[in-house]
Amino acid sequence: MAGRQDGAVPAHGRGSGQATWAEELLDHLRPAGRDVGKVVTWLADALDGTVCLLDGAGTVRAGAPVPAADDLITDVAAGRFASAALQDGDHHVRVVRVGRPHAPPAGVLAVTRAAPFDRRTAEMLTRTAGVVELLLRAQETGEAGRRLARATSALRLAILQLLMVEDTVSARRVAAGLWPGLLDTDTAHVYVLEAHRDERERLTAECLEATAGQALVVRCPAVDGHVIVIAPAEATGSALRSLVGGRPRTFLGGSTRHSLARTATAYGQAVSALALARFRPDGTAVYAERTHPERLMDPEALRAWSGLLLRPLDTLPHHTRAELVATARLGLEFTAVSAARILGVSRNTVRARMERLEGLLCADFSQLTVRAAVHLALNNQAGLGHEPAGGPAPRSRDAHLGDLLTGPALCTWGHALLGRLAADTRDLRGTLRAWTAAGGNAERAAQLLGVHAQTVREHVRSVEPVLERQLLAVGSDLYEVVLAQLAAGDLEPPAL
Repeated sequence: MAGRQDGAVPAHGRGSGQATWAEELLDHLRPAGRDVGKVVTWLADALDGTVCLLDGAGTVRAGAPVPAADDLITDVAAGRFASAALQDGDHHVRVVRVGRPHAPPAGVLAVTRAAPFDRRTAEMLTRTAGVVELLLRAQETGEAGRRLARATSALRLAILQLLMVEDTVSARRVAAGLWPGLLDTDTAHVYVLEAHRDERERLTAECLEATAGQALVVRCPAVDGHVIVIAPAEATGSALRSLVGGRPRTFLGGSTRHSLARTATAYGQAVSALALARFRPDGTAVYAERTHPERLMDPEALRAWSGLLLRPLDTLPHHTRAELVATARLGLEFTAVSAARILGVSRNTVRARMERLEGLLCADFSQLTVRAAVHLALNNQAGLGHEPAGGPAPRSRDAHLGDLLTGPALCTWGHALLGRLAADTRDLRGTLRAWTAAGGNAERAAQLLGVHAQTVREHVRSVEPVLERQLLAVGSDLYEVVLAQLAAGDLEPPAL
């Protein structure tokens, strides 16, 4: 039988053809075959011996330990030799350094076999060490890239959290290092994209590519399938819509343009628009600039009433007040768990701050009317530049919430909004009144109405598309409907 020429060995999995050992070794550099463990297994099979790969610290990374090679491995790993060999009885041992000269070793490749090493097998070992080095360096580079990506993602989240608590100065400082000029703006849109949680990583990468560094792209810390985009440029909206179009189970909600200090408000608008986007053919929606109840109130009286309601907060140190107000605004917009994730604190911290606010304002946040009133006051004060009110104007000094709710414009708006429910044969307005009075609890509302709790839930769900507002999720939409009920006389104003 003729012997193999040039060290040729049969190719594994190549049908009836043959390939040299070098070709087989190079196959392990293909994208689908880059596995150090497989290379070590291949070498052990090709040399008919035992092969072990150790890292620079001497820890086994692949293969089986090679007996009687400890001293050689130590010398080679320490850089005393590039390679070494010995014969121990019937075993022939060879150790090769993996890595560049004059640099910390990437590893050490040790082989023991019964037959002596000849020129071909020695070359196979040396070439394999080179391939192993490439694979190890690629792994290190990949891991460094992943660490950088995680650090960058954490920075984006930190910037979002700073914007959510209205700390725009710190947010700009953090962003300036990696994304110069990104937040050199006074206003921006906020978009929320929704996809299946398994597809969020790909969607995030596509958002980063589509925005080309002109927007802040963040994986939402509160909802697994959401990606948040803060976009100063108007063109970003079109770029994001192109990602959603035609893609199943992917939706986009956008806010109107807001100052960076009102990022939390814009985020709430984007989430509200996202709820509508799920029912749109193109899967996108932008928050409608509709008539908001606070715009129908006497601005001077509203400012005076807000200042009086929130005056107990003015006794707090500035940073404590700011922290409490920022948490309260998010705590009223979202659940405690979601607010905690957005802020990067524990849910117990959010609950403790909300309870402190309740105590300072002598308010009961289990009542939706109270939550709506405090939400109104906080948003009004935020719109005035986030400064605590000084003294109210003399003629408005005794302003009360009841006075604000009896204005003719607001009453007309409230009756018109709730009047949409009359088209349904069911008493949706009565169910909504009982549900709101019960603090949004379907079971308690069902007891008041003498119906099943599921009936209450179905009625409330039916109200949402008619009023074009989310009710089953806490937030601005719900509080607007509560204010409409107060203005229309469906509910009594809270005692504040």
